[in-house]
Amino acid sequence: MKSIAFSFGERTVRGEAMVSETGIEGGAVYALSPDLRDAIDATGSARLLIDLKPDNDLAQLAARLEGGRQGDTVTSRLRKVGLPPVSIAVLREGVRSLPQDPVALANAIKAVPITLTGTGGMTRAISTAGGVRAEAIDAALMLRAKPGCFVAGEMLDWEAPTGGYLLQACFASGRAAAKGALDWLVAPKSS
Repeated sequence: MKSIAFSFGERTVRGEAMVSETGIEGGAVYALSPDLRDAIDATGSARLLIDLKPDNDLAQLAARLEGGRQGDTVTSRLRKVGLPPVSIAVLREGVRSLPQDPVALANAIKAVPITLTGTGGMTRAISTAGGVRAEAIDAALMLRAKPGCFVAGEMLDWEAPTGGYLLQACFASGRAAAKGALDWLVAPKSS
């Protein structure tokens, strides 16, 4: 799904998503994942809203839905406003009985509720949360409890962004840890 918006709580993020039989993923979902994960941990589920047409306001979308031919099915009206099959499937999953009324249908398209009940687990993880806490390391990324042991990248406890940002952060922290290790190796040690 392209050019959509996800909302959870007070946050809305635009982006893309991939849908499979086991869930939904993509940059916009990843941006909301800390809050979604916390809600799932606290209550067992999280309700994500998807705007399938964020570039259209409600009135525009309702007018476009109303403009079809007499006798058009809901599915054909949805295709005419530019919804691809996967978006129509997500809409049908979130709104079991699609309304015939153009305004009600536009409202449904602008706020498709999807209930999330878990995360994909480590085998599918692109990025993970958790790791070594900031208090446990020094400025050179050396473990305070184990001098000479340095950590970097996703070993650190931070909400890592995905894509090139994650790689850049891993490279940068790896460089910092390597510099810290070199400095530690040449520094005089007290016996």
